[in-house]
Amino acid sequence: MNRRQLLRTTTALGVAAPTAAAASGAAAAPGAAPAPASAQDPSRPLRVHVVMFDGVEELDFAAPYEVLSAARFFTPRPVEVRYVSATGARAVTGAYGTAVRGLRSWDPGAADVLVVPGGGYARRDDPGVWAEIDRGTLPRALAAAPRPGLTVAALCTGVMLLAAAGLTAGRPCTTHHRAGADLRRQGGLVKDARVVDDGDLVTAGGITSGLDLGLRLVRRELGADAAAGLEEMLEYEARGTVWSA
Repeated sequence: MNRRQLLRTTTALGVAAPTAAAASGAAAAPGAAPAPASAQDPSRPLRVHVVMFDGVEELDFAAPYEVLSAARFFTPRPVEVRYVSATGARAVTGAYGTAVRGLRSWDPGAADVLVVPGGGYARRDDPGVWAEIDRGTLPRALAAAPRPGLTVAALCTGVMLLAAAGLTAGRPCTTHHRAGADLRRQGGLVKDARVVDDGDLVTAGGITSGLDLGLRLVRRELGADAAAGLEEMLEYEARGTVWSA
């Protein structure tokens, strides 16, 4: 057993009792926000799809993927995380040359959470967000994805893909600081916050915010105990302001 697996196992054991108690039907505190629709059945897996494309920023997709994948150590609820592509099951190449294989086909109807990373926004002629906007395939797929029970999330310049899909117009949101003016021009109500939680739309600003976005989604979908256990394992505390509707 390697050190990381040992840390995961021992930390998970440390929070197993309170997590199990929460799952056993303990009443919610008065005034507590209702659980997300996807959390109503704890026996059903939480299904997370991370959207991939050529030029995607490595940290943008890796951070939420790791946080959400590791969440299964801190909850009795199954968690399934996969990489998907709107252009079919294939491989993609990240902004720094990382090849990612084994992507699954686009199927947002089989997801509870859709996470859209960014990448390549500063280099309009390179693969990345601008190329995907110009091609149109991914924005059209994102525009058709929303439905009751699905949370659409994005971080950094991946939020601009949501803007191109018309999903941020008139909605509180955030993005990388260098793309904020573009997001406002496209109708987004940009908030000065690390994470903006507007119910079925959750956005985060900056490349490293994938950690904070992941922890916010874990807290919403799996509870505070799971988020606290993850922070201990990762040796990272969620930082910055969370704006919540």
